[in-house]
Amino acid sequence: MKTLHRYLARQVIASLIMTVAVFTFVLLLGNALKEILPLLISGTVSIWIVTKAIALLIPYVLVFALPMGMLTATLLVFGRFSADQELTAVRASGMSLLSLVTPILLISLALCGLASYINMDLGPRCRAGYKELYFELRAEFSSAQLPEGRFIRDFPGFIFYAGKNRNGELHEVIVFILRDKTNVTETIRAPRGTFTFDSARELINISLYDGRLVTLGQDRPAGIMAFEEVPLELDMSARKKGPRVKLSELSFLQLQSEMEKVKSQMQSISIKEGVEVERQLAAIKAELAQQRENMETPIRFQMHRQVAFSFACFGFTLVGIPLGIRVHRRETNVGIAIALLLVAVYYGMVLVASGLDDQPGYAPHLLVWLPNFLFQAAGAVMLWKANRGM
Repeated sequence: MKTLHRYLARQVIASLIMTVAVFTFVLLLGNALKEILPLLISGTVSIWIVTKAIALLIPYVLVFALPMGMLTATLLVFGRFSADQELTAVRASGMSLLSLVTPILLISLALCGLASYINMDLGPRCRAGYKELYFELRAEFSSAQLPEGRFIRDFPGFIFYAGKNRNGELHEVIVFILRDKTNVTETIRAPRGTFTFDSARELINISLYDGRLVTLGQDRPAGIMAFEEVPLELDMSARKKGPRVKLSELSFLQLQSEMEKVKSQMQSISIKEGVEVERQLAAIKAELAQQRENMETPIRFQMHRQVAFSFACFGFTLVGIPLGIRVHRRETNVGIAIALLLVAVYYGMVLVASGLDDQPGYAPHLLVWLPNFLFQAAGAVMLWKANRGM
C-alpha cells in the first residue's frame, strides 16, 4: 500500500507542478504582457525591473492557478490510472479507492493551508506592490518618452514642450497653463529643468530654472516675470477612476482593520434629542443601521471570499478524482478541457456573488461559499459511488 501511495503522490505532485506552472504562465500573460512588455520593448525599463514585476504578480495569480492545477492533475493522473487498468488491479488486490486516495486528499488539504496564506496575506500584499511598481514604471515611461520637439497634452491643465530630454534633464522647456482646458492664461519658458517622481502622491514634480513667466492678462494684468526656479506638479492620476487600492487587493488583516474603521465611524454618530427627533428616532436609527450594513457588506464579502477560495483545492480534488476515473482517458487535452469547464462553473458562481457584494439583502458573504459546498458535496457523492464501483 505504501508503494502505491508513494507512486500516486509522486504522479500527482509532478502533474501539479507542471499544470500550476502552465496556468501561472497563462495568467501572467494576461496581466503582465499588456502592461509591462510595452515598457520593456521601448527600452525604458530593464529586464531586472520586469522580472521584479512578474515576481510580484506570481503570488496573486497562484490564487487561481493552484486550484486549477490540482483539479487538472487529479483528472490526468486518475484518468491514466483508470485507462491503464491499474485501478482494476488495485481493486482486485482488495484495496478500496478511499484508502488509495487518502494521500492525495492530504496533499489537497496542505494546499488549502498554502492557499489560505496566499489568499489572505501574501497575494494582496504582492498585488499592491505590483501596482505601485507599475505606476512608477508608467510615470518613468511617460516622462522619459516625452518626445523632443513635440507638444504633450497628456497632463490636465498643461501643454508641455521639451526641446531635449536627457534622462530627466530637460532643455528648452515651454509650458502653457490652461484655463477651462482650452484658454491659455500663462506661458513659462525655461532653458533647463529637471523632474522627480513622487510615488506616494502619484505626481511628477518638474522644476524649471532661470526662465520667464508671461501672464496673458485674462485673470490678472498682463506682464513678464523672470524667475530662478518654478515648480510644477503634473498629476498622473487625474484620469484614474476609483480608489488606488481596491478592497479585493487588501489582506485579511487589512480588511479587518477597514471593518473596525467603519464600525467606529458609525458608532461615533450621535443624535441630539428633541421633540422633532424623538418622533423620527426609530426611522433615523434604521437608516443609520442600513448605512452601516451597506458599508460593512463589501468588506465582509472580501474577507469571506479569501477564506472560501482557500478551500477550492479540496473541492476540486474531490471532484477531480472520481471524474478522472469515470472519463478514464489518457489524453492530456481532454483532462485540461474538463478542468477548464469546471473552473468556469466554479468561478462563474463566485463572480455572481461578487456582483452582489454591495447588496446586503442577498448575503453575498454566504453566497461565495456556495461553490465550495456544491463541489465538495458533489465530489463526496461521486467518490463514494466510485469506491463502490457504481
